Amino acid sequence: MADLLERLAQGPVICAEGYLFELERRGYLQAGGFVPEVVLEHPEKVAELHREFVHAGSDVVEAFTYYAHREKLRIIGREDDLERINRRALDIAKEVSDESGALLAGNVCNTNVWEGEESRDAVRAMFEEQVTWAAEAGADFVVGETFSWLGEALLATEVIKEAGLPAVVTLTIHRHGNAREGTSPAEACRQLEAAGADVVGLNCGRGPETMLPLLDDVCRVVSVPVAGLPVPYRTTHSHPTFHSLEDPAAPDPAIAERPFPIALEPFTCSRFEIADFTRRAQDVGVSYLGVCCGAAPHHIRSMAEALGRTPPASQYSPDMSKHYAFGSDPSLHTTNQDYAQRM
Repeated sequence: MADLLERLAQGPVICAEGYLFELERRGYLQAGGFVPEVVLEHPEKVAELHREFVHAGSDVVEAFTYYAHREKLRIIGREDDLERINRRALDIAKEVSDESGALLAGNVCNTNVWEGEESRDAVRAMFEEQVTWAAEAGADFVVGETFSWLGEALLATEVIKEAGLPAVVTLTIHRHGNAREGTSPAEACRQLEAAGADVVGLNCGRGPETMLPLLDDVCRVVSVPVAGLPVPYRTTHSHPTFHSLEDPAAPDPAIAERPFPIALEPFTCSRFEIADFTRRAQDVGVSYLGVCCGAAPHHIRSMAEALGRTPPASQYSPDMSKHYAFGSDPSLHTTNQDYAQRM
């Protein structure tokens, strides 16, 4: 089976993400803490979502170890479950990877304790234990993601490469438009490439419209494959991140001021917007594609179809010609079609 870089040499790779939001919506994970306890309490739901994403067109099964690090588990009093959660998440992902032929990815992310060199040892230890478990599980590569600090992303790259695994390392760019040190996204990705990252780019935080210009900049300065995984929300120039969105129509003033993370539905991108992003991102040179927090399988299917693919889920892609009122099939009752304009 071709590894990640071989697959990227043949064409785009799709990696479905968004497990935190989707499992929270389904009632198996708590917003706020966003800790993947579900891998122990309802492992069948995690496996089910992995399978749905592969069915929709994902080339990668990414182990649900995002936020399964010491700091997050400490906050909810489950640090003793650290290894058990990580190993179980990897086992679940490997099962689906083995049965589907998809690549298996480990995952590390922002630790929320990075404060520069003084925190290096603590953060390195957190990365090392998670990367070690991913390597032992047979991961094809490790995703390091959602880093707003370039320094933390560079350290993650170092740890992943020391483990002998390919590294996909992506930054989250907040409202000010740079990494938290002030480095531009393009320069930050150039430094990640120089540090040995095999794929660099951006994930989370920004929707398609406000991430794409930054991805264009990145593609112009690096030679490794570029990753683009926006959130599926309609961010704008004035509200460039889903954290910054406002919803004056919300009945609760607190939610009106900040609908993130549990009242973002009014801003959700349609499948057509995700398809449009896919085509435009590919045009500027992005080859590792996905959708981050808020993604659902239909978004991944539209991404795959925009690349000219027909994943198994395409069997059920929309065919409005068969709709009883809005359709065009000659067997439909004209009475209903004539009434459609009054609906």
